[in-house]
Amino acid sequence: MSRPTAERPTPIRVNDRWFLLIGIPVLALLVLLPRGILHVRTVPIFLLNWVISIGFTCAFWLTGRALWIGLFRRFPRVEQTTRRLWLLASINTLITAAVTLVLGSLAGLLQGGHLSWSTFWYEFGLNMVPTIVIQLIYESWNFFRQWAENVRRAEQLQNAGVQSQLEALQSQLDPHFLFNSLNTLSALIEPENEPAQQFVEQLSDVYRYVLLARERTTVPLSEELAFVDTYLALHKARFRDNLRVTQHVPAEALGQLVAPLSVQLLVENALKHNVASREHPLELRLTADLAAGCFLVENTLRPRTAGLAPGTGTGLRNVQHRYELLRAPRPVEISATNGWFRVRLPLLAAR
Repeated sequence: MSRPTAERPTPIRVNDRWFLLIGIPVLALLVLLPRGILHVRTVPIFLLNWVISIGFTCAFWLTGRALWIGLFRRFPRVEQTTRRLWLLASINTLITAAVTLVLGSLAGLLQGGHLSWSTFWYEFGLNMVPTIVIQLIYESWNFFRQWAENVRRAEQLQNAGVQSQLEALQSQLDPHFLFNSLNTLSALIEPENEPAQQFVEQLSDVYRYVLLARERTTVPLSEELAFVDTYLALHKARFRDNLRVTQHVPAEALGQLVAPLSVQLLVENALKHNVASREHPLELRLTADLAAGCFLVENTLRPRTAGLAPGTGTGLRNVQHRYELLRAPRPVEISATNGWFRVRLPLLAAR
């Protein structure tokens, strides 16, 4: 059993060239307004003050930008936002205070005086303006970037769910039509024919679950396994003792979440692509491992040599993609060793 891997920080690429080219000169001009730049009578003095202000603003901007990128890479997750913002505020305040103190002291010495506390606090307040504006710009940019990414991920997850439903149904017919037809068929079967009644009811349960799971991105493991039990009962009517199923699922794991129809798809693949005969019965094991944070589906690997065409792997790729969109703590793992085919699905914590 592989060990859980730590979640990697979200990679970030900051394309802010226009922010730098436009934002720095504009912000440098704005911070000069409280210092009386509008009362300067000559253009050269105005430009000189503006250039000096651009230099200071550029230093504050690039320092704040580097600090924000470093902290974001260290604390990228949404639940770490508060911690990241507190660190940004604390470190930026200390940097701004230190820069104001050093520059103010140097200016006071050059003018033959010293830096008074009233002057320090006034200059410190003015220097905090670009610092705060810079952090607001980058945090707002990050907020809208994550919002757009979540919208895109939700659309992809919905499309993946629809594709999974189509693969599970394997039919062009409307599932509502099939479900209603099965209810009608159940009413037409003689009451004495209990096996047929039970088979139709189980088949109806299968389609009922597919319909209910249509709009859901995750379901409790208990619901998925109840559906798989019904699905396997239908196949046991055909395979009988040629299909052997064992389950080991602790009660504590039943509240964990999985992608709907993901376990069923793995069971279906095992039945579809492997031999199940009296000489070589198909063994299927379903196991939940809370310590490893995964649900394991494994089956004996004896590929069919005739009949159905070999699998294309589309269903497995679809399952992998759906768990990526769900931001699972670990990827779906697929392996085939020692005559067994194994797939590990990550268990998702209930929200």
